[in-house]
Amino acid sequence: MRYVVKLGGTALENAETLHGCAQAIVEMVRDGHQVAVVHGGGVALTRTLKALGKQSEFVAGLRITDAETRDAALMVLAGRVNKDLVAALGSHGQPAVGLSGGDGLVFRARKKRTAPDLGFVGEIVSSDPRWLEAIWKMGAVPVLSSLALGFDGEYYNINADEMASACAVAAHADALVFLTDVPGVRGADGEVMRWLSVDQIAPLTRDAIISGGMLPKLGACREALLHGVKRVRILPAEEASSMPDLLQAKIAYGTEVLVA
Repeated sequence: MRYVVKLGGTALENAETLHGCAQAIVEMVRDGHQVAVVHGGGVALTRTLKALGKQSEFVAGLRITDAETRDAALMVLAGRVNKDLVAALGSHGQPAVGLSGGDGLVFRARKKRTAPDLGFVGEIVSSDPRWLEAIWKMGAVPVLSSLALGFDGEYYNINADEMASACAVAAHADALVFLTDVPGVRGADGEVMRWLSVDQIAPLTRDAIISGGMLPKLGACREALLHGVKRVRILPAEEASSMPDLLQAKIAYGTEVLVA
């Protein structure tokens, strides 16, 4: 089976959680699965920007990205965060290759057209998964930071959830798993929804039951499911050890997003 796993939030900030996620990924590889990892790193980027005297601003869960912020994202996401994740996998004996969407032109982007203008925020428009296939063929795990090159030669900051969805579609993944710092999607009663249909996303958004960073995440879930990915699950990072059972057993954690 082929998995795409997206890591963000606490999973990248807490060493114990990060190594738990890495161990689960390594177990999946040893069970014969091919796994690609896509990561964010927004907390680390915000921290770096603050040290540079820049205030972070968000619109519908997306970071407003001027040229200086984009350059910081390249440094932080494609640099330290990416290499820390490669190192975490390596500490469990699993070779991993860190790259951005610009390396090998695996993903190409264009500027996301929004109001207000978000700057160097992009969306994926094309993909070439041959480099991922080559890395898998060598028994390694590709680790992708959420940046891609535009056809104008500029790097664009890509929402990591959207990047993970595009990766899952391009790689014809069987499952897409979002490891997060929340227990799942909460409904109007505040309880975690174990199952969520893509048809429920719009009314939940309209009623402001979901907002902020969950908006692009659920949009990414929807796109993946509508473009051939069989299973999509939002899973708390602390329960990453349940990932190897995702396609074979019923899991009591997180939210399963369904086509219908």
